[in-house]
Amino acid sequence: MSVVQFLPPTATTLPSGNHVVAHTLLNCLLREVSGPEHQSAVDGGWLLLRLPRAGVVLRVALRRTALIGAHRFTGPVYAESGADWDELTWHELADHVGRELALRSGIENDEFLTQIESSHEGVTRALGRTREAGPDRFLESEQAMLFGHRFHPAPKARTEDRDEWTAYAPEARAAFQLRHLAVRDGLLAEESLDPEVTALLDGLREVPVGYRLLPAHPWQYAMLRDNPLFQAALASGDVLDLGVGGTPFTPTSSVRTLAGAGAFLKFSLNIRITNCLRKNAAYEMTGAVALTRLLAPVLDDLSARFPGTVVLREPAYRTLALPGADGTADLAVYEGFGLIVRTGLDAVLRPGVTPLMAAAVADEYPTSSAHISVLLEDADDGRILEWWAAYLRLLVPPVLAAYLDHGVVLEPHLQNVLIGVDGADNPVQVLFRDLEGTKLVDERHSDTLASLPADVAGPMTYDAQRGWDRVVYCLFVNHISDLLAAVADLSPELEVRLWAEARAVVAEYAEQHGEPPLLSALLAGVPLPAKANMLTRWGRLPDRSAGYVRLPSPIAESVLAAAAVRQ
Repeated sequence: MSVVQFLPPTATTLPSGNHVVAHTLLNCLLREVSGPEHQSAVDGGWLLLRLPRAGVVLRVALRRTALIGAHRFTGPVYAESGADWDELTWHELADHVGRELALRSGIENDEFLTQIESSHEGVTRALGRTREAGPDRFLESEQAMLFGHRFHPAPKARTEDRDEWTAYAPEARAAFQLRHLAVRDGLLAEESLDPEVTALLDGLREVPVGYRLLPAHPWQYAMLRDNPLFQAALASGDVLDLGVGGTPFTPTSSVRTLAGAGAFLKFSLNIRITNCLRKNAAYEMTGAVALTRLLAPVLDDLSARFPGTVVLREPAYRTLALPGADGTADLAVYEGFGLIVRTGLDAVLRPGVTPLMAAAVADEYPTSSAHISVLLEDADDGRILEWWAAYLRLLVPPVLAAYLDHGVVLEPHLQNVLIGVDGADNPVQVLFRDLEGTKLVDERHSDTLASLPADVAGPMTYDAQRGWDRVVYCLFVNHISDLLAAVADLSPELEVRLWAEARAVVAEYAEQHGEPPLLSALLAGVPLPAKANMLTRWGRLPDRSAGYVRLPSPIAESVLAAAAVRQ
């Protein structure tokens, strides 16, 4: 694919909500349906997509093409109508997409259009708010995701009322106090590997003697307060409602994980966001602490071997264990009030370093002071390439080492990585987070997994192939590809050199570590796995069951050489 520039590639203004939704649907179509089925083409500055079963041909103007096929679009989407082209609304496009997917799969999904409508509403509301640079660049970056995942058909879909959502949403720049419950000693379930974390939770609010503190997300509390068991516990005095108070917490990009008091508190939130209901399952709470304990030697090794590498731990959970009819803890209450504590940043950041969420840095549009166009403002090509090379050498080696040396699958997608920049906005640290996505390769950790309860071990396990697919997808397709696209927007003629640098980093690591066969295959141009978000959503499958489509590799030597000639 040529890397010809058709229109100014860098988006200096934000698009309309209508165009965001339409372009996101096209991204999914191109990656998961029309691209793999060879029903797409670039022609005279337009991308053409054919939906063969629905009998529709679509087109959209291009800002530029991309080696990996993740092209930049601009303006409305059109459908062929005889000798003319008719402009489509986002809703009309969604109807065409739904029809093609139904004919392709043989199944219907009456939720699909509703989810896209919800996403459109969320994007439109986010765009309607006044946004200024915040005093805290880290929190500003966490709250900069106006559009969400570029390759998910409904990235801003939510199941709850938008007016309530605004009070708790990161894109609304929300900050709020927690609801605090005092729980009688015997009814608080917890596990903690760190006395300081336990003290942090206990110190958020004073409670009467014989009780322990349980912080709650105020929105989740509102959804659970009418639970009969919980109401009975309030009436009996086993639980005391202390009300809202204390230091305000700020929602990060995941919505339910809040920053404040020197830590991150990951609450359950019984809301479907994109694909998933965002609650802390019982096995996830136990698993977070178990992984923090089991992986301590691995994470220490990565930090020692790769200076600048940090993996945030999750050393504690806490929840409410009210006995149900069978005498065991009621699951709805136990999981609904579940809280996982993730360690804060102060103890791991180097002096003078500012963490920025990678998804905000890599956004297609400049939505915060963390955006790459701000970090590299007025930079020449030499400076851009230096920044990119430095970042890749921080990001790639520890992820490869975790898998190849330790059988550990990190999940370095854009929302799970913080880029630590110094005073000149150069990358000097990479912080990985969210152990929910961290998995163990079963054949490498059979004894460890056998020592855990089956309901905990199962969800934290991948076989070797699925684990490698997840690593390659998160690292190369989700993360490097999207950040590279944002960097290439600054200077499109650099795209081939940016991919060549990614290849060089993998080649360097392979040479230093005995040419592992998986890396040799990667360098030879084996197709890259890309998560099929739209097909997963259409099939109403859980994320763990998501399949992959295969993308032509942009790092094969022959591909880079041919692209360089075409430039």
